[in-house]
Amino acid sequence: MDPKSNAVNGKFWVQLKQAAVIVNGGVLLFAGINLYKGSEKFYDDIVMPIFQLFSPETSHNISIKLAKYKIVPRPQKPDPPSLQSKLWGRNFPNPLGLAAGYDKQGEAVDGLLKMGFGFVEVGSVTPEPQPGNPKPRLFRLTEDRAVINRFGFNSDGHEIVYSRLNQRKNHMETEGMPATYLGEKRNMLNVNFWTETEEERNKSFKELHWLKVLNKRKHLKTKDDGILGVNLGKNKTSPNAVGDYVKGVHKFGNIADYLVVNVSSPNTPGLRSMQKREELSNLLFEVLEARNKLTVSPKPPLLIKIAPDLNEEEKKDIAAVVLNPKTRVDGLIVSNTTVSRPDSLQSKHKTEVGGLSGAPLTAKSLETIRDMYALTKGEMPIVGVGGVSTGQEAYNKIKAGASLIQMYTALVYHGPPVIGKIKREMDELLRHDGFSHISEAVGIEAQSQKAIGSSK
Repeated sequence: MDPKSNAVNGKFWVQLKQAAVIVNGGVLLFAGINLYKGSEKFYDDIVMPIFQLFSPETSHNISIKLAKYKIVPRPQKPDPPSLQSKLWGRNFPNPLGLAAGYDKQGEAVDGLLKMGFGFVEVGSVTPEPQPGNPKPRLFRLTEDRAVINRFGFNSDGHEIVYSRLNQRKNHMETEGMPATYLGEKRNMLNVNFWTETEEERNKSFKELHWLKVLNKRKHLKTKDDGILGVNLGKNKTSPNAVGDYVKGVHKFGNIADYLVVNVSSPNTPGLRSMQKREELSNLLFEVLEARNKLTVSPKPPLLIKIAPDLNEEEKKDIAAVVLNPKTRVDGLIVSNTTVSRPDSLQSKHKTEVGGLSGAPLTAKSLETIRDMYALTKGEMPIVGVGGVSTGQEAYNKIKAGASLIQMYTALVYHGPPVIGKIKREMDELLRHDGFSHISEAVGIEAQSQKAIGSSK
């Protein structure tokens, strides 16, 4: 081959390599921008299918690690005023929260709040560490947009989870900039993704000096705005279930914005029997007494989480207990996962033992919210959870009587962008119905039916 041909071939391969670098760079840039901005379509079509290549529990653990280090998209728009909520004296940036069971060990609270949740509930947390049930214990029912889990209260225990949450609480700098402060000139795709070098940090401190002068700031917070709930559980082999919950109140009462007594998980033997009238009365009397003795002010609201599989008598009994002055709690979480299996299920995993969540739970949880709102005469704040993946589903629960909403399974199939989508759709639905604020729509369905009944 003559020298001229060699030169041409050499030039061709150089150009090809340059083109490959440009194309790959473009692909990475495109992916980075869509990840950073939280593109709904990009997550649905590319990111979440990649996650589903892994086993359900592996995918879950990866998502927790990403949230722990805040490698998650932040909403591009602030929450609308119509969704800002106040309950139990707490200000919720928006009414959409993350249900317990996702961040069981309290590892990723701020990353999850960064994704756009108004509140995050960690747990369930048991007094002593326990591994939970054997694996596999988490199953995707992809055809049904559902999940079955039988984790069985796998928990790091009170001491470790408390240590994490307490460190988070204290992670506020009264003077100067935290070590993880990121300068304004960081690549936009990597904001909040890692710690700066020493040189960059020194420069950041200089920037901070002028920020203080210009903005008269006394300190900068490292926590994202939002409310923290702690869901309390019992150890599987505990001889004193009530004592386990009392320990939880004592341990987390000074650090949680609210506490939840979980007596409705289907994966701990005998737990759901604590929803029976006498047992529930004894339990709530003891945990309320423990809560009332806390020295913290204000004292955390105490809620109980109930199952969607209750019969009418059981629902009436629970309503009677929670409205009794001696055992009156501050709210209900409605509902936990279901042990029922609708005939409509298509997945090969539909017969797995455990609690079913996701789309098949939507109607059942909505019915339970309606019933409990009516039985408590609208006096007991309700957190509605179960099968929420759209703004309409969340809004239906609000109209049925829920003051706040929680979700979980929708994240498995849609990722973080679904949070902003639900909030956006809720705001649109409120305005369509002529409401200026979400509080105006709480229980409106029951109120409308009452008005129709009284007019007959």
